[in-house]
Amino acid sequence: MATAPYGFDADALITQFSEASARQGEALRKAVQDATLKALQGRELTLKNIQGTVKQVTAAAARGAGQNPMGAEQMEPLLAKAIAGMDGALLQAVEANRRALAQLVEHGAGLRETQVKKALADIEKMEDMFFSTVRKSAATTAGPLGEAWGQVLEKMQVKGTVTGARAEEAVEQVTQQAQQAMREGRAAGVKAMQALLDSYAALASGVLIGMSEGMQGGAAQAAPAKKKSR
Repeated sequence: MATAPYGFDADALITQFSEASARQGEALRKAVQDATLKALQGRELTLKNIQGTVKQVTAAAARGAGQNPMGAEQMEPLLAKAIAGMDGALLQAVEANRRALAQLVEHGAGLRETQVKKALADIEKMEDMFFSTVRKSAATTAGPLGEAWGQVLEKMQVKGTVTGARAEEAVEQVTQQAQQAMREGRAAGVKAMQALLDSYAALASGVLIGMSEGMQGGAAQAAPAKKKSR
């Protein structure tokens, strides 16, 4: 087992792509999303760490796809699923940042705070970073498969990502929340606010882990209900 520096099993992902059939697109999407989330949860949720994660996961997917005996035409839908998997994970990263920023605003942080401004700017950059990082990481793939990566990215750029759409909403929501707090003249809990500001990336990372645990718990509770209805 070779674990990439960003905390996921790269060999497992490479093998899954190298052995995948044309019908396994959804399994690949889930594997990529899970690997990306696991890697994100292992580091502070900074834009640099998110970019590094996307680079590592794309490299593993590209390497596995290059070993798959299917042609580029058949692999293209699977590459699209891989990108969709990363998109789904980054969507959760955006939401974790939004929730962390909401906590800061509740504690009195304003839009002029350095950490708040940077966090909002990073959220706005998320989609562009995603596309550019995948493109660079997949650029090492030569021939028809490299062209397939390019075609998948072009199509997705035209359509847009769920990450990009949520990022726009998140920035707007946090901005409105901060403006409302300022209008209401809420008193800032200076010590609590400063502690949150100083450890913002760790706070956002903790929120992401909590979100994932919550979803796993919900899935575990839903399972018996499905059995009973049969």
